[in-house]
Amino acid sequence: MRKYSVLLTLIAFSAMAQTPVDDFFYQSGKIYVVVAILVIIFSLLAFYLVRLDKKITKLEKERDEA
Repeated sequence: MRKYSVLLTLIAFSAMAQTPVDDFFYQSGKIYVVVAILVIIFSLLAFYLVRLDKKITKLEKERDEA
């Protein structure tokens, strides 16, 4: 089991390595724009899912009452 944990740790460290694209975004300051856009996208997605859940719950209650 220990062999697998060491292997997974090495894979995780290699996944965190910076690429030239990462360096470009950090140097030019555009990383904040990318992060902001991702936050906006995930926020809108979460808002949509919550709204959809409320609508579905309302429809289920109406169906159960009828």
